[in-house]
Amino acid sequence: QVQLVESGGGLVQAGGSLRLSCAASGIWFSINSMGWYRQAPGKQRELVATITSGGRLNYADSVKGRFTISRDNAKSTVYLQMNSLRPEDTARYYCNIVPGINAYWGQGTQVTVSS
Repeated sequence: QVQLVESGGGLVQAGGSLRLSCAASGIWFSINSMGWYRQAPGKQRELVATITSGGRLNYADSVKGRFTISRDNAKSTVYLQMNSLRPEDTARYYCNIVPGINAYWGQGTQVTVSS
């Protein structure tokens, strides 16, 4: 049974930082590309950051230079360091493999950025 458990969200002022974590179980973590996705109210879920099994990184233009994705294969955990947060970053954040598998979505973690 696959479980992806996100944590680390919260309420932060614009310009602040948060670090999200996603602990994975039930998958062969080290061979999968992992991604952080987000969904704001009334909007489609979007992929914001990807890290491949080889450590290659990719970011959506909207977060490039502000967010950093990383992974710890020994802990089966993927992280998202978010700096210089903006109100438009407010969303529920999820992790999943890339491309995402519907059955793997967890509960996500809410990030709210106040202006």
